Amino acid sequence: MSVLALRLAGPLQSWGATSRFARRTTESAPTKSGVVGLLAAAVGIERGDDARLAPLAGLSFAVRIDQPGTRVRDFHTTHHPVTGKAMPVSERFYLADAVFVAALQGDTELLTHLHTAVQNPVHAPFLGRRSCPPARPVDLALTDDPTALDALRTLPWQAAPWHRRQHRSHVEIDLTVLREADPADPTADTLRDQPVSFSAAHRRHALRTVITDHVRIPHPAAGATPDRHDPFAALDEESA
Repeated sequence: MSVLALRLAGPLQSWGATSRFARRTTESAPTKSGVVGLLAAAVGIERGDDARLAPLAGLSFAVRIDQPGTRVRDFHTTHHPVTGKAMPVSERFYLADAVFVAALQGDTELLTHLHTAVQNPVHAPFLGRRSCPPARPVDLALTDDPTALDALRTLPWQAAPWHRRQHRSHVEIDLTVLREADPADPTADTLRDQPVSFSAAHRRHALRTVITDHVRIPHPAAGATPDRHDPFAALDEESA
């Protein structure tokens, strides 16, 4: 057993699980369907190839919220490709400036293959929607931790430098983790983001049980002397 960790950071992300018609919402953290789709694209699995998708969907999934970001709303307009008539205006919701660490637990051979694929993907990764590219490489680590939660307890905090500075007074940071749970757990919630098929003709998702947990991560700059204000520091961070 191994754990594959992915860093999901970008200007915008959108992870829909209950979007319908003209209102396209986003969850507060990446969905299993979205992350498995990212991995399937990296490997080159076609949308209708449910047999190749199944092993990826069978991986245990957890996600750590390193930087929650801000929910924003946008409006989307389009026209019918044949008639040219205007289609209904739709609402699109995004998470701005968010950072997550997703962890997938399972067979070492499969995860090693996926780890190689995300470093040299067949199709470029995106964060929930094609309009949301990652700001940094999604590859973070392949570990031998026994569970995804164990990996999320040890992986360094991935928040942006400006976000870390806002919490410099903390020795440790308490981070929320959403992880798969036993369906019989009375404290678990359900989310319809367990991928069954990505077929364009008929996408299918099953219910998945999720429980909210917490981990404490050391702050890498705890106790450091505050820096003198530099108004151009944010520009340096963006280009890094």
